[in-house]
Amino acid sequence: MLPLSLLRTAVGHPMLVELRNGETYNGHLVSCDNWMNLLIRGVICTSRDGERFWQMDECYIKGNTIKYLRIPDEVLEKVKEETFSYQNRDKNIRAGRGRGRGRGRGRGRGRGRGRGRAALGSRGRGRGRGRS
Repeated sequence: MLPLSLLRTAVGHPMLVELRNGETYNGHLVSCDNWMNLLIRGVICTSRDGERFWQMDECYIKGNTIKYLRIPDEVLEKVKEETFSYQNRDKNIRAGRGRGRGRGRGRGRGRGRGRGRAALGSRGRGRGRGRS
């Protein structure tokens, strides 16, 4: 299970975020992006010593400051079910017939009209490459 898929599934659920500096943020996850930046609503922030508390409507947390996340078990179960159903879906899909082993059309030599102009030069006069 990948961290970003876990976070995307956790949108709308409560979570606890601890930062590298020791502060913790409790609230409901609103959104996340590919850099693990989080937007949380209904936030209660706790200082690193645990003695001071702040309440905020909304909080934006940069992903590179996050130490760990605590997410409800129901979100973990949901992610496991999604990955399991995704893996089973791939097993049930049959592979197409493909295009063979490179025989027939499309072998990299034009459309089958001889050797083309590159072998004869720019105006069909010998093997020269430049214009003359």
